Amino acid sequence: MTEKTAGQGAAHEAAAGRRRVYLDHAATTPVRPEVAEAVTRHMLSEYGNPSSVHSLGRAAAAAVEEARERVARLMGARVEEVVFLSGGTEADNMAIRGVVTASGKSRPHVVTTKIEHHAVLHTCEELEREGLAEVTYLPVDGTGLVDPGDVARAIRPETVLVSVMFANNEVGTIQPVKEIGRVCREKAVPFHTDAVQAYGAVPIDVDEFGIDLLSVSAHKVYGPKGVGALFIRKGMNVRPLVFGGGHERRRRAGTTNVPGVVGFGVAADLAAREIEERAAHLVPLRDTLVRGVLERVPFARLNGHPTRRLPNNVNLSFEYVEGESILLSLDMKGIAASSGSACTSGSLEPSHVLLAMGLPHEVAHGSVRMTLGTGTTAADIEYVIETLPPIIERLRAMSPLYAAAVAQRGRAGRP
Repeated sequence: MTEKTAGQGAAHEAAAGRRRVYLDHAATTPVRPEVAEAVTRHMLSEYGNPSSVHSLGRAAAAAVEEARERVARLMGARVEEVVFLSGGTEADNMAIRGVVTASGKSRPHVVTTKIEHHAVLHTCEELEREGLAEVTYLPVDGTGLVDPGDVARAIRPETVLVSVMFANNEVGTIQPVKEIGRVCREKAVPFHTDAVQAYGAVPIDVDEFGIDLLSVSAHKVYGPKGVGALFIRKGMNVRPLVFGGGHERRRRAGTTNVPGVVGFGVAADLAAREIEERAAHLVPLRDTLVRGVLERVPFARLNGHPTRRLPNNVNLSFEYVEGESILLSLDMKGIAASSGSACTSGSLEPSHVLLAMGLPHEVAHGSVRMTLGTGTTAADIEYVIETLPPIIERLRAMSPLYAAAVAQRGRAGRP
């Protein structure tokens, strides 16, 4: 890879003699230097408001439209179909609430799944509490896959939207999006997908996949935080969430975050040019990490689909140990990982995704998500493989349940 890695924080720690391996790219990514340069330029010297008619304003407006074209190209959309927002969460909210409230039906119905990001689930739950919609939450199989047949069977005359994520943020499973899109086309129901984790990681074409609304976020693709976008297919009736001006073609009022939008455009352009290179770099490292840990740690399992998964996602469950203890121990060794969605990292409850996939409560509690990035190296992966097994062994040594399980299942300690 030609990309500069890790960012100033990691460089500082390395200089101080502490090794830092960042494996939490699903939570956020370091900003690319090219992105930081563009953001800084539009904060310090090219700072015009794109709604102004003077030269600085016109330059800012042109920069925003160039960024819009770049963001649209990476998803195969038309420029006028991309609306800039504050992030993926707002995009999910606008897609779901905007369609429901614009539907004109007395009791609109939404179909989604049990493993969606909380930006989708909580929006649906709130619509139910407000009496604005009925929602069907579809199950998934043990690998996290949604059955397109379940989607078809859930659709009814009152259905105004199907929302199924492109790839799961916790276990990395890539959904049969094209098949679901085909079902929605046949049933004449709009299809929304949360593609925050998939955008820039795997090829996406909204026409090919039959997608009508698609949510993305800049900070998952080495862009700045606080900016995202929603693809809204031409002709879709979506009510705005924010009022107060005619910005974003009357889709979202408020002064445009020009530095963030421009940075997003640069990040999307880099992702479009490097998408194959990034996957070729990440997949072998991901698979090496999975093999290395599973070969060395008994009572461990890979969560998510074994092959239909994001290039950078590794989600592992370890029986007889809690995920939080693993994460703290890894952090002491300079390894940054997570237990699942960064938006729920403070929760003591096990992952709703893993529970929906059928994992027992106690196994789901012992899960760790490690998500690689373009700066991850083979040496980083080897360090994790060397470091993680002793941590699990030490933590399990404090568990009487583990000793009993080993005795019961034999010296190999395999299920």
